[in-house]
Amino acid sequence: LDHSIEEKLASHVKEVQLFISKNPKYNDDVAFFIDMKIHSGKNRFFIYDLKNNKLIDQGLVAHGSGSETGTEGELKFSNTNNSLSTSLGKYCIGTSYNGRFGKAYKLYGLDTTNSNAFERNIVLHKYSKVPYNEQDESICNSLGCPMVHEKFFERIEKIVDNSGKNILLEIYY
Repeated sequence: LDHSIEEKLASHVKEVQLFISKNPKYNDDVAFFIDMKIHSGKNRFFIYDLKNNKLIDQGLVAHGSGSETGTEGELKFSNTNNSLSTSLGKYCIGTSYNGRFGKAYKLYGLDTTNSNAFERNIVLHKYSKVPYNEQDESICNSLGCPMVHEKFFERIEKIVDNSGKNILLEIYY
């Protein structure tokens, strides 16, 4: 990871660790982080070991088509229904269900910036058109959901399904 990306991730990790210390119902071993400032063709979904303070996995993740501004490298975010935008903030990863893309996880927004996530059907899901490997081109957009490649989803799924407590996901910019 590039130094500035690493520093930004570290500050979000600290924030989440503090949040979890006050909310012991969340998993304090692992958390997920998405840095929306990173180009969509590059790894920006980070699986982080909170106990040993280290990155354990990473992959590509799509953002909502409504977050596109028409300016390369610049995104906008919204918590409004039908905006098709990604919302920033902390999410609690809820139970899985079978939907249009197969198994997916319900997301509950914990901040004012993503409080409508559940009503907006913002979920963590896989999609066959999300590439597995990093590339220079932008990847496909979602309708506002964090959407990942099937193989990466399998690794996420193992962690979420084997966790006794809800895992936090933070999306930041």
